[in-house]
Amino acid sequence: MNRNGSEAGKRNPLAVLWGIVSWILVAAVVLLAVALVGVRIVGLQPFTVLSGSMEPTFHVGSLIYVKSVDHNQLQPGDPITYMMAQDVVVTHRIVEVVPDDSEPDTIWFITKGDANSDPDGAPVHYRNVIGKPVLSVPYLGYVSSYIQSPPGLYVVLGLCTVLLIAAFWPAPKGKNPEISG
Repeated sequence: MNRNGSEAGKRNPLAVLWGIVSWILVAAVVLLAVALVGVRIVGLQPFTVLSGSMEPTFHVGSLIYVKSVDHNQLQPGDPITYMMAQDVVVTHRIVEVVPDDSEPDTIWFITKGDANSDPDGAPVHYRNVIGKPVLSVPYLGYVSSYIQSPPGLYVVLGLCTVLLIAAFWPAPKGKNPEISG
């Protein structure tokens, strides 16, 4: 027994629960940060799948991780992620590699979505290829897209603020019925 009459080492269940919840929240934030930003350290770029053109390989809402590759190593059957327009990124499968007749060092890729019946209308220049998808995580793309929107950014900043405050806030203490005022 300690000086106030309670057993030494006995912890308040509310304090234990508070500790567990705070660790779970911190772990979730760290894992999400690694999944969305930290992967860039190892050379991966995350992209959200926005359409069903590559079903069932890549599901809508998935987050795909794309690794840069040498365009000369790409072959028919490989999925590639490429810039179709200035701000449009697409992931489709190569169905044919076509050398350029006028420039021998230039190659073009004919692509098609797995769920599409016909090849894409325009070939892809090798310089537009970002890389090759190496990993897909279902549903994480929804989270990534939400976080990148203004409301999602506000929610994340608010949660980070709450986590910081919670990390430094003292754990709740239970009332000791043996002490009277």
